[in-house]
Amino acid sequence: MIHTLIKATEACPRKTRVKSRHVKFKSVYKLTELTQPVLIITIIINMSGIDYSVWDHIEVSDDEDDTHPNIDTPSLFRWRHQARVERMEEFHKKGDDLNKSLADCRRRLAEAQKKVQELTISAKEEGKAELSKAQAEEKKLKKEEREWEKKRDDHNRDEKKQPWNVDTLSKEGFSKSVVNIKPESHEETEEEKEQKHKTFVEKNEKQIKHFGMLRRWDDSQKYLSDNPHLVCEETANYLVIMCIDLEVEEKRALMEQVAHQTIVMQFILELAKSLKVDPRGCFRQFFAKIKTADQQYQDAFNDELESFKERVRGRAKIRIEKAMKEYEEEERQKRLGPGGLDPVDVYESLPAEMQKCFDDKNIQLLQDVISKMDPTEAKLHMKRCIESGLWVPNSKPDDGDEKEEDATYEEVKQEPEEAKKE
Repeated sequence: MIHTLIKATEACPRKTRVKSRHVKFKSVYKLTELTQPVLIITIIINMSGIDYSVWDHIEVSDDEDDTHPNIDTPSLFRWRHQARVERMEEFHKKGDDLNKSLADCRRRLAEAQKKVQELTISAKEEGKAELSKAQAEEKKLKKEEREWEKKRDDHNRDEKKQPWNVDTLSKEGFSKSVVNIKPESHEETEEEKEQKHKTFVEKNEKQIKHFGMLRRWDDSQKYLSDNPHLVCEETANYLVIMCIDLEVEEKRALMEQVAHQTIVMQFILELAKSLKVDPRGCFRQFFAKIKTADQQYQDAFNDELESFKERVRGRAKIRIEKAMKEYEEEERQKRLGPGGLDPVDVYESLPAEMQKCFDDKNIQLLQDVISKMDPTEAKLHMKRCIESGLWVPNSKPDDGDEKEEDATYEEVKQEPEEAKKE
């Protein structure tokens, strides 16, 4: 029931008024020791099923509206709150001590019961005295356990009887704080970028190639709407590589088509950076702008496209030159002689007379040229010819480099004499 007392005439003396907590919404007064006539109108409203008695046991620090003028009210409330918190901490500490003592008593009781059980099983004459002692200890510990349980139960009852206060009136169900702070940008390493690009291409290579072959603005917009994950740096990078590959293969018409789509993707990414939004959320803005763009914006797009084509041609040229150098070096390694010399280099270092001998494959002429040359120079040239594979000696080489050179030189020199004898 809610009792609402409405004061109608003369006021009650201040000392006879006590604020009630039965009604939350209005200041309600209970009247005691009335010294003056008062007209009271009582309105009774039946509220079945609602129990407001729980509000009778709430300890609030600002129960008293008036304090002494020489006392600072906020400080008084703060001191009361601090004293209440200290009492609560002391009460909880007492409860923790009771639980620890009860747990220790139960531990000692379990040990005593185990000891009694072991002595009972042994059942020896000399162990009866010890068994009696253990049983007495067990009985004592059981009594002590009941006492600690009684103290704990009394403490729990006292805890339930304590009035609620601002610290116990409610408990936090969950707590979550969200701070709007821009996350630190993690700079990706080259290895991470390469792995990310490789994974993306392996998954979406077919779709990227399809986008690269589109021509009309509407087709490109629709395809990106169906595949928004393609609007990213990885797609632009793959299209650049695709353009260079097509230029190297001399498929220039296809290169120019893919180059157009590459610039489309790059313009979308630049627009996202300027707007500071995700590229997937602004590619429609690009197509809406490019389809209705003025001449200046269209010229900027075309200029960037032509510049990109020139860069692709330059990169393709560099790649071709690099491939040619690698091929030449590979061929050079293949034709190296047994001594590690390149026969082409050795041939170009030979005198013109010796070059003519190798061109004509004329051994007789080679013998004549060597016989007219200085022996030391002739030996050096023949050694280089052997190491490059231009000349393969017939005789088996002896031990030592000088003996090998002499044998080769003598072999070449003696061949004309044998021919004369024949």
